[in-house]
Amino acid sequence: MLPPAAVLAALLAAAVWHDVRTRRIPNRLVLGGALAGLAFQALLAPGAGLFATPFGALGLLDGLAGLGLGLALLLPMYLLGAMGAGDVKLMAMCGAFLGPRDVLGAALLTMLAGGVLALLVALGSGRLAQVLANLRQLLLHALVRAGTGGTTRLDAPPVPTGKLAYAIAIATGTALQLLLARVPAWSNLL
Repeated sequence: MLPPAAVLAALLAAAVWHDVRTRRIPNRLVLGGALAGLAFQALLAPGAGLFATPFGALGLLDGLAGLGLGLALLLPMYLLGAMGAGDVKLMAMCGAFLGPRDVLGAALLTMLAGGVLALLVALGSGRLAQVLANLRQLLLHALVRAGTGGTTRLDAPPVPTGKLAYAIAIATGTALQLLLARVPAWSNLL
């Protein structure tokens, strides 16, 4: 049997490859990956996690909780139109491998990696000024909306600045979480 780390790494590499080429992440990839993560959690001997010491599964319920939390953490971004459904499902797949505690850290690090990626892409494409203008408009709208009790509507959406292959950010955030999970200061934050 392949170790969970090798399976997760291969799935994330495939997702990045598909996302970079087509800006889509295949459903069969994330469904198969989620089932593999849940199978590892259900079938391996109990332990502190698939990527922890002592090595071992968290159990099927924690795998399902990680999957659900991974989905829930990125779902608002999909509902706002800030990312695609494949990205949300990919984070849920990671949650099946990581469990609820580590998927929280992975999602936070994914958001950070996504912000850095967006700035680098905007800078490289000459669209940084438009990205910053969009950010300013969204922040001002949020402040006005909060000040009026949510009754104010945005007149026009910000000018689109392009799509990101967000699987890169998810793979980066997940890898960073797996590295930082061994650092007590980071683990204590979660």
